[in-house]
Amino acid sequence: MQWSLLRPVGLVPAALVLTTIAASAEGGKSAGPSEFLLVAQIVLLIGVGRGLGEIMQRIGQPSVMGELLAGIILGPSLFGWIWPEAQHAIFPKTPEQKAMIDGIAQFGILLLLLLTGMETDLKLVRRVGRAAIAISIAGILVPFAFGFALGEFLPDALLPDPHARLVASLFMGTALSISSVKIVAVVVREMNFMRRNVGQIIVATAVIDDTIGWIIIAVIFSLASHGTLDIASVAKAMLGTFAFLAVSFTIGRRLVFQLIRWANDNLVSAAAVITVILLLMSVMAMITHLIGVHTVLGAFVAGILVGESPILTRQIDERLRGLISSFFMPVFFGLAGLSADLSVLRDPNLLMLTGLLVVIASVGKFGGAFVGGTLGGLNARESLALASGMNARGSTEVIIATIGLSIGVLSQNLFTMIVTMAILTTMAMPPMLRAALAKLPVNEEEKERLEREEFEKRGFIANLERPLLAVDESVNATFAAHVAGVIAGMRGLPITVLHIGERAREQDKGEGDSHEAVVKKAAATVSANGDEGAGSVDVVTRTRRAELGETIADEARKGFDLLVVGIDKVAAAKDRFDRKIEDIAAEFEGPLAIVVAKGRHLKQPVPDALNILVPVSGSGVSKRGAEVAVALAQAGSGSLRVIYVTTTRDKGAQRGTSRGLSQETGILKDTSDLAARYDVDITTTLRVNRAPEAAILREIDTTDVDLVVMGVDRIQADHLSFGGVAAAVLRQSKVSVLLVSSGEARQAPAEKA
Repeated sequence: MQWSLLRPVGLVPAALVLTTIAASAEGGKSAGPSEFLLVAQIVLLIGVGRGLGEIMQRIGQPSVMGELLAGIILGPSLFGWIWPEAQHAIFPKTPEQKAMIDGIAQFGILLLLLLTGMETDLKLVRRVGRAAIAISIAGILVPFAFGFALGEFLPDALLPDPHARLVASLFMGTALSISSVKIVAVVVREMNFMRRNVGQIIVATAVIDDTIGWIIIAVIFSLASHGTLDIASVAKAMLGTFAFLAVSFTIGRRLVFQLIRWANDNLVSAAAVITVILLLMSVMAMITHLIGVHTVLGAFVAGILVGESPILTRQIDERLRGLISSFFMPVFFGLAGLSADLSVLRDPNLLMLTGLLVVIASVGKFGGAFVGGTLGGLNARESLALASGMNARGSTEVIIATIGLSIGVLSQNLFTMIVTMAILTTMAMPPMLRAALAKLPVNEEEKERLEREEFEKRGFIANLERPLLAVDESVNATFAAHVAGVIAGMRGLPITVLHIGERAREQDKGEGDSHEAVVKKAAATVSANGDEGAGSVDVVTRTRRAELGETIADEARKGFDLLVVGIDKVAAAKDRFDRKIEDIAAEFEGPLAIVVAKGRHLKQPVPDALNILVPVSGSGVSKRGAEVAVALAQAGSGSLRVIYVTTTRDKGAQRGTSRGLSQETGILKDTSDLAARYDVDITTTLRVNRAPEAAILREIDTTDVDLVVMGVDRIQADHLSFGGVAAAVLRQSKVSVLLVSSGEARQAPAEKA
């Protein structure tokens, strides 16, 4: 492994020699900016940065440190010291050439802040908000005071403009008080502490620090642009900032969601959503610039709003992260390293001042965070872990230092000192935080929460982002709308209602709104019950404009992860589904929920309560059915009965049950544990000596249930099939049935309840 890591590093000198020769030849041809040099610079920054980043990750450091070190190696600190002619040939100081790579880096800053904002979990901040705010205030005030005092006593030679010392001191205070959310989150996540109480507080505090820091930087930028402390301009910047934040987190939140959904649903070009997000980021960055603050604040807030969008967040994150991590990050942090000339630290005075800066920054941030943790109710071990994590400056510090250099607040030497401090504090943080976190015990309440969250991470309902409801004008459609509204309302999911009935094209506005009203009413009921995460849902109504199969295929491309179907006729003769159901299933590859209203739901399709029966057998799809049943029971009043049934396919399938219990009892216990996690009371029944369909039908006849929820597999066949058990229950049941299918068809003839 060591040799494999050294091979790419060994290629660096050869690449530098070849690039230098080519750069010298290119430089002789033209005195103007060169595209060749731009590409050569990008190649070196990406190649060396990503290579060193890989090594950093292997030794437990964040990859951004490798990208920063790559710039230092390629800059005057090492390459320029060893071979200055070559370094100047590849990275000339001419303004035109430098502007080309700087433009890429400046846009990279915006993209980095967009990604940082997307990783910002405001729900996490709200959950531990009180403690995190108290900790953040103390963790900012103490190092800010230290940094401001240091700025007031810095030698005039280190300041670009000694007459503007106030602005420089404010900037130093901000630079020392801020932490890197990205570095903190990476280390906490790598140690599996992201969901621990102290881990959440650490990350939430870093988020608050970052947000306050960018607001302060925005105000300082306004100060620096006017040269003096202009009260009017500062007031304008502050009021503009708060107005921008207020509008962004109210109107803007909904607007961003609507834009993302509109782009996804209506634009057919490639990566349409990413295009809209980049435009949104740029517009918000320009708005913050116009109100007199830095563009990074607009990009950061845009990232938060995109990350809070209830749909497509995983896909957006994956697509953006690859481009930003592989291209823009190495270029930006490499250029930051290029700007830092560590050779100036050979001056004993500068070296001593840099060491003093590192000590003051570490003591101020560590001490402030520790005091804040104590005031926030943490014990000594938790406060120690918090203080260890908050001391990492990382990429955020480099971005701030780069801004300070670009607006003339920092001199070249002061910039180098701050970058050195960022590198040292960041490299010291991971081992310190690991040592502190490893000693923290888990209490019972935290253990229970962690187990529930781990279960939800693997669950079906907890990972839904966007259901689609396909309905006609029937009573069954109204009942399906109620079921879909309950599911969506649990987590405030946006839902699209697609009218596919024969009269869909001529349907008037009143008819079109009926199912939307049912969905909203069900969601409002969930919200009124006070379940955590419940809320109103955003409902969009669409009307079929083409053939049924074409309509479903068109909708399926928009990223829906559950299709709820409620149409008048579901079953046909000979255990076959109606042709419409088969056409729908053929065009939608994801999970299906087919609703069949029977019994009392034909007269009351919007019931006040659901008395649910769910058969379980230990298989994966039966667990999915149980999860949906538990979710429906949790969201409203009513009852939940669980019946164990067995099929040939499921014999021996359950191996994870508790020792000392039979398979049947163990499976029922697993379902009981699932219900207990959501505070749902259940009644369990064993029916091991009957055929599965007979056991289910018997339970229906002898109890007061009015809905059967079954998890079923799609069976590979020449027609839509969920197996004989599902077909028999669907045909003979006197009460409503909800079939929740897997997304992929399986090979046959195994039956499943």
